[in-house]
Amino acid sequence: MRKNFMCLLLALCFYNTLSSQEKYTISGTISEEKSNETLIGVNIIFPEIQSGTTTNEYGFYSITLPEGSYRVIVSFLGFNSISETITLSQDITKNFSLTDALENLDEVIIVENIEKPNIKAPQMSVNKLTSNTIKDIPVVLGESDIIKAISLLPGVTTAGEGASGFNVRGGAADQNLILLDEATIYNSSHLFGFFSVFNPDAIKDLRLFKGGIPARYGGRVSSVLDIYQKEGNSREFHANGGIGLVSSRLLAEGPLKKDQGSFLFGGRSSYAHLFLPLFDIDNVAYFYDLNTKLSYKLNDRNNIYLSGYFGRDVFSIQDTFENTYGNSVLNFRWNHLFSDKLFSNLSFIYSDYYYSLRLNFVQFDWVSGIQNFNLKYDFKHYISNKLKLQYGLNSIYYKFNPGEINPTVSTSGINPFKLTNKYAFENALYLDAEHKLSEKLNLSYGLRLSGFHRLGQDELNIYENDEAVVFNEGFQIYEKAEPIGTESLKRSDVIESFYNLEPRASLAYQLNTDSSIKLSYNRMSQYLHLLSNTNSPTPLDIWTPSGKYVKPQLLDQYALGYFKNFNDNLYSLELESFYKKVKNRIDYIDGADLIANNSIEQIILNGRARAYGLELLLRKNEGKLNGWLAYTFSKSEQQTPGRTPSEQGINNGNWYKTPHDKTHDISMTGSYQWNSKWKINANFLYQTGQPATFPTAQYEYNGLNIPHYEGRNENRLPSYNRLDLALNYTPKPKKTKGWQSYWVFSIYNVYNRKNAASISFGQNEKTGFNEATRLSIFGIVPSISYNFKL
Repeated sequence: MRKNFMCLLLALCFYNTLSSQEKYTISGTISEEKSNETLIGVNIIFPEIQSGTTTNEYGFYSITLPEGSYRVIVSFLGFNSISETITLSQDITKNFSLTDALENLDEVIIVENIEKPNIKAPQMSVNKLTSNTIKDIPVVLGESDIIKAISLLPGVTTAGEGASGFNVRGGAADQNLILLDEATIYNSSHLFGFFSVFNPDAIKDLRLFKGGIPARYGGRVSSVLDIYQKEGNSREFHANGGIGLVSSRLLAEGPLKKDQGSFLFGGRSSYAHLFLPLFDIDNVAYFYDLNTKLSYKLNDRNNIYLSGYFGRDVFSIQDTFENTYGNSVLNFRWNHLFSDKLFSNLSFIYSDYYYSLRLNFVQFDWVSGIQNFNLKYDFKHYISNKLKLQYGLNSIYYKFNPGEINPTVSTSGINPFKLTNKYAFENALYLDAEHKLSEKLNLSYGLRLSGFHRLGQDELNIYENDEAVVFNEGFQIYEKAEPIGTESLKRSDVIESFYNLEPRASLAYQLNTDSSIKLSYNRMSQYLHLLSNTNSPTPLDIWTPSGKYVKPQLLDQYALGYFKNFNDNLYSLELESFYKKVKNRIDYIDGADLIANNSIEQIILNGRARAYGLELLLRKNEGKLNGWLAYTFSKSEQQTPGRTPSEQGINNGNWYKTPHDKTHDISMTGSYQWNSKWKINANFLYQTGQPATFPTAQYEYNGLNIPHYEGRNENRLPSYNRLDLALNYTPKPKKTKGWQSYWVFSIYNVYNRKNAASISFGQNEKTGFNEATRLSIFGIVPSISYNFKL
C-alpha cells in the first residue's frame, strides 16, 4: 500500500511540474508593521483567478501563477488589508507588513480575533484562539488561562474545578499532545489546575486539532494543542504586564539588532502565600514560570530561534511535607529557504518534567520525572498552486524515572530505594499533501510511519506465559503474577519494537461560496501512557512507555462536518459528528496500587475505548457584540474483556462510562463593547455530571461497615454549571504611545453554585448513620487586576 501511495504522489508531483511551464512564483514573509513579528495564517488572495494561499508557522508564503498582472489582497483579521497590483514575468520575493486595524479608526468598533472557518480548506476539527480572545474570557482569580479558554470550545471538557488537564472528544488527558514552540509539555497546569502553564502575553498563535490531524503530528490519540510563542519586537522596546490579587506577570521585548534580531522575556508568579502568616497559616502554595525567545535573521534565507520555558509549583503544609514540580523546555530552530518553493525547519528540542516530594515527618525525598531529546527536520514544498507537500522526520529519545527515595538526614529510618529507569526511542517519517482537485473539491492526505523501541534496562521481570496479571477463578478477581525470574539488558538492547502506518485524509467539497461539507479519517498511535487512578492528572502520576507487557494505543477516528458563513461572514456555523475507537487503552485491576510500584505491569490490562458525538459551534465574528455558542452531545466508554472465556474481564467485561463522559456540554461566551472605555465579557457553562462509582449496599464485618460496589461509573455527580462576568475598563482608550493601561473586574461563579468536585461516603461518628459528603472547590470568587503596556 505504501509503495502505491508513494508512486501516486510522485506522479502528481511530475504532472504538476510539467504543467508549471511559463509560470512564476511569488514568495515572501508577512509581518506586523509595529513589531516586525511574523504572522501565521495570513490570507494572500488573487481574486480575479480565485486563487490564494496562507502563511505558515513562520510567516512564509509561496504561490505559483501563470505569467501576467494580478491584483493581490493580503488580509488578516484585526489588521488593515493590503491591495495592490503585481506583474509576474519572473520569480519575485514580495514581503508585506500589516498595520493594526484599530489604529486608524475614529471610534472603536470591536473586531474579535476569532478565525472564521475556511470553507474551501479540507482541514476540519480545528479551533484557533488568539491571545486577545483568551484575555477577554473571565476566569477564576482574574488570571487569563488558555486551558480554561479552550474548554469553552465544543468537544473539550475538564474534570472540574481544581483539576489538571483537559479532555477532547471523550479522550483522557494523557491522550493530548501539548506543544510549546514544538517542545512537549507533560503537565499543563499550575496549582493543581487553578492556572495553566501558558502565559497569554507570550503567546502568538494557538491551534487545537481535535480531528483531521495532519501527519506531521503523532504520539497521541486524542488531540494536538500546538502553541507558538511570540518572536519579540525587532524594531523598538516594549513591555506589558499585569498585577492581580494572587499573581502578577511581566513581559519585555525588543530588538537585538533593529529589523534583524529580537528578544522576548516573560515571567509570572503568584504570591498569595506571602499573606498567609498574617492569619497564622503556615501552609504554602505558589507557582512561577519564565518564558524566553531569541530570534535572529542571518540573511534572507536563514533565520535562527532559541526559545525556552521553565516553570515550578511549590506546595507545602506546615513542616510535614513539601511538593515541587514543573516543566522545562529548550528549543533551537533553524529556518532555511532552499528556494522560493522549498522551506525547511530544523529543531533540536529538550523537554523535562520534574516531580519532587519531601516528607519531613518520615525524613525522605521522592523524585520522579521524564526527559526527552528530540530532533525534527520538516520541509514544506510548494510544488504548484494545486499541490503542496509537507514531509519530514522526527526522532525522540526518552528517559523515564519512575521514582527514587533518599533519606534527608543520616538518622532517618528510610533506606535509599530506586525504581528501575526505563528508556525508549521513537522515530517517525511523514508526508502530507494538500491537493486542489477542482474549484470545489480540495483534498488533504498523508501518511506517517512511526516506530517505537523499548530499550534495555537494569532489571526486567519475567513471567510465566508472559502474563504479568493472572485471574483467580476461585475468587473471580485479577491478581499480580509472581515473577519467575529477572533479566538485565544493556541500554543498546531492544526489549520490544512496534511499527505502525498511520494514514490521514481530509476532504472538503464546496457547495457554494458560503458553505461546504467536509470529512476526515485519522489513524494514530500512542506509545506513552500516564499511570493515574484519578479522574484528572496529578503531579504524582507517572509516565510509562509501551513494552513487553504494555501495548501502544491505536486510534481510528472518522468525522463528518457541515460549515457555513452567513451575512457576509458576520456569522459562521460549524457542525461536526465524530466516531473514534481506541485499541489497547490501559485499564487497572481492582485495588491497583500505582505509588512506588516497580512492577506496574502487574496491575494493568489492555482494553479498548470508544467515543462518538455531535458538535455545534455558532459564532458571531464582528461588531460590538461577538462571541460563540458551543454544544456537544457525546458518549465515551471503555471495555476490558477477559483474555480467555473463563475470565470475566474488568467490570464483568461490560462497557462502562469513562470519567470523561459528558452527555451534554453547553458553553456560551460573549463580549460587548459598551463604549470606548468599557467592555463586558461573560461566559456560561453547563455540563452533565461526571461519572462516578457510588456504593449500592453495605455489610458488617467485625463491627465495621463495609461498602459494596457494583459496576464502574454507573452513577454521576450532579450537573455542573456556572456564570462568569468581567468588566474591562480602559481609562485612556485613544492613547497609543507611552504608558497604556486597563483594569479588569471579574466575578467567577456569579450565583455562587457549589458544584461538586467529588462525593465521598462514610459513617457519621456521632450518629452512626451513613452519610454522603460533597466537596466543592469554589463558590463565588471576585477579583481585580491592573494591566499595562508601554
